[in-house]
Amino acid sequence: MQKSRAGTRRTPRTRAALAAVALAALVGPTLTAGPASAAPPTDTAQFKGVNWADPRDNFADDPVVLSGLSTSDSYALTYARASRVIAAFRANLGANTVRLPINPYTVNGPYWKAYRGVLDAATDQGFKVIVSYWEGTGDRKDGFIDDPATFWPMWDSVVTAYRHNSRVFFEPMNEPHGYTDTAWADIAATWLDTYPTVPRDRVFVSGAGYNDHVTSVCADPRLKGTYLSLHHYGFWKSYATYDQWAADLKERIGDCAGRTVADEFGAPMTTGLDYNTRTPDDNSVHFIQADTDTFRKLRMGSVYWPGLRTDDTYSLQKLIGDATRPWLATTNQSGADRLAWAWGRGKPVTP
Repeated sequence: MQKSRAGTRRTPRTRAALAAVALAALVGPTLTAGPASAAPPTDTAQFKGVNWADPRDNFADDPVVLSGLSTSDSYALTYARASRVIAAFRANLGANTVRLPINPYTVNGPYWKAYRGVLDAATDQGFKVIVSYWEGTGDRKDGFIDDPATFWPMWDSVVTAYRHNSRVFFEPMNEPHGYTDTAWADIAATWLDTYPTVPRDRVFVSGAGYNDHVTSVCADPRLKGTYLSLHHYGFWKSYATYDQWAADLKERIGDCAGRTVADEFGAPMTTGLDYNTRTPDDNSVHFIQADTDTFRKLRMGSVYWPGLRTDDTYSLQKLIGDATRPWLATTNQSGADRLAWAWGRGKPVTP
């Protein structure tokens, strides 16, 4: 999640061009085998999920540490704690998907052995896992890959570990807003060329900018067969009606709903808003109701931001119980109800 308005992203073309050249020169070893499937997805409603995030919003210059976990935890303890959190996501929300952050500090260093316990715990419970690269902080928080020399070894390790696990999906970069639409599509195509053994229907190509539109990557034939990931947030506008939010979302998707998963969208959940009631003057209520109704109508998958992030007012779950045996409680039942509606269950909002 990047709390900036979509449409105000920086696009320094010189740096983008140099970065693309560097990517081509520094890609990791191509993992070869049989051809990957390129059949286009036609229905993404199978993805019913939440993000599990580092309290720092996943932007870090060291390993990402998910809320409730610690870098001092062993693989066994990470697996045990993650198993309970994943089980709570299912029990409380009906989720079957979790989106997780990675960065080179997490994967290329000693924490990777323990962090894999999260992915393994989730997939062992039948969850789909979307693994996405986050950039760093400070000057590095600019929408560009921080360092291709560490980016590609990171993905080499992740792909090698999980390319044979059909429940793991790969998202090369979160919110690539530093690049032009064309430069970002070039990088996504390079990722696909570098890992041809990964079936294309296990790759999430982020929408350009802050993942804020998928129309450009959808139109690129080099990216055929992949899923597309969209982000959508109510804070992008100070106020819009329900109909305006629904139209805004549809414009960002174009005719690509059959390939698109909204793998981030969210609104305040700890401030007492009632998302089950029509509230004419509340932007957040309009936004959540319009998004969840539209996801359901278009049979789009959605992954709420965040399912769990400590001290985030958008968090739909909070940690409870002993730290060694965590469980989760729902922070806003009406928000959970709208998420269930998006996923094909529950009841619509009544006038």
